[in-house]
Amino acid sequence: MDFVKIKEDLRYLELADSIRSKSLQLRRHEKNFFLYGDLKEAESVYRYFKELKYLIEHGSPSGKVEPALQKLEKKLNEYINAFERIDKTASEFHNILNRSKTRKSPYSFILPFVESTFLQHPLQGAELLRRTSLVADKRSLEILRSLSQEINSLRGLGEEILILSKDIDKTARERAENLISISQKSASILIPSSFFIGLFLLFVISQGVVNRLRMLMETVEKTGKGYFPLMPVPTQHDEVSRLIRTFNRMEEDLKQREEDLKRKEDELFQSKKLAAIGTLASGVAHELNNPLNNIHISAQVLQREAGKKASPFIKEALNDIISQSMRVKGIVSDLLEFARGGELRLREVELNNLITGAYKSLGYSMNLNNIKFVLDSDPNGVVIYADPEQMERVFINIFTNAFDAMNGKGRLTVKAEQEGEMVRIKISDTGSGMSNEGKERVFEPFYTTKDKGTGLGLAIVFNIMRKHNGKISVESEEGKGTTFTIVLPKTRG
Repeated sequence: MDFVKIKEDLRYLELADSIRSKSLQLRRHEKNFFLYGDLKEAESVYRYFKELKYLIEHGSPSGKVEPALQKLEKKLNEYINAFERIDKTASEFHNILNRSKTRKSPYSFILPFVESTFLQHPLQGAELLRRTSLVADKRSLEILRSLSQEINSLRGLGEEILILSKDIDKTARERAENLISISQKSASILIPSSFFIGLFLLFVISQGVVNRLRMLMETVEKTGKGYFPLMPVPTQHDEVSRLIRTFNRMEEDLKQREEDLKRKEDELFQSKKLAAIGTLASGVAHELNNPLNNIHISAQVLQREAGKKASPFIKEALNDIISQSMRVKGIVSDLLEFARGGELRLREVELNNLITGAYKSLGYSMNLNNIKFVLDSDPNGVVIYADPEQMERVFINIFTNAFDAMNGKGRLTVKAEQEGEMVRIKISDTGSGMSNEGKERVFEPFYTTKDKGTGLGLAIVFNIMRKHNGKISVESEEGKGTTFTIVLPKTRG
């Protein structure tokens, strides 16, 4: 057996796995760039391109760039040139949009929506700009049509890169499998020609190498499918053992990186979605506010002028107009609150008093006689650094949801625990609970299961917690109640 060749093939297998992994990351950040338009995603595309180039030029075990790697390098160069053109064109379109924001138009509130989605749907954006005439620069339509062609071309190149990286990975695996086969044949040829002790030792050694290589192959295949298992730590100090230890360290790094990427993608997606919806909500709310005030004031004037002379039908209609306009004003107020939030006015606040005060405030608008409220907290008090008005709104919104879930009857428990520099608050009810879909979408704007309601209450809660550098999560089971968990820093975040 040629152990130098074994080492080269195993290193080539590791190189192929790294190329495939980084190609997948390159495509992921490309898709995120088109979806969110985030410049950090574009920087990640350039970074992974450089890492792939370095692997191709310096990672080959033999020191020579193989034809398959040369072909991949050529496609990568075409890919990055196309991406740079898209990046430059997108910046030019951003400048056009920024200049157009100074123009007055009844459709101005659409511009932020176009700005956040033009990379994902350039042709739809072009059609929307053409119909609304929001942008004076006629080149914007040509830019968007050109972007659509460039993006489609780039995606095609990306798919070719993935196919090439998979072919390289497949070739590396076949070479490793062939190596295992050769090792087995070599061992079977050497066994008859050696002494019994030598045969036994050779068999043990060869089988150990083969088994560990096979185990490594199986583990690499699992890694390629998105699993990151660790191999048993070897006691030997040979090349394969060192390779296994290195592979285990790589697995741990990949698993941690995958978890970090997933968490940051989720956070980025949620933040982008909330920002886009907030911008749209703000525009809609401003458009509705003035005519709504006129309707409300006019109805009050009509009611006063009609006085007692009006028929019961007219009085009922006016009362209905006034009450419904007040309800819509409340919805508009929630939209503005969600879109703009408010500047934090941080100061030291005693948490127990804040929670009990929020519950008492709820009693002014709801009948709490059939609710058993329990506060489990440090009797000496818990002091946090927060905006008391916004935190009171957090608790009122959660308590209101609990009241509705319990149909005004049940047990509401609040438990506050201090954990170092953090405070963990659990709010539990004995209500109807949530479905799996409800748990996943509970903090989404406009999502509600109630007959009446805007679906903005918990979205506002989520924004307030984020501004306080805190976190909020939910656990629920249908028919068994719901628990909201809030984690807040005790000091200035």
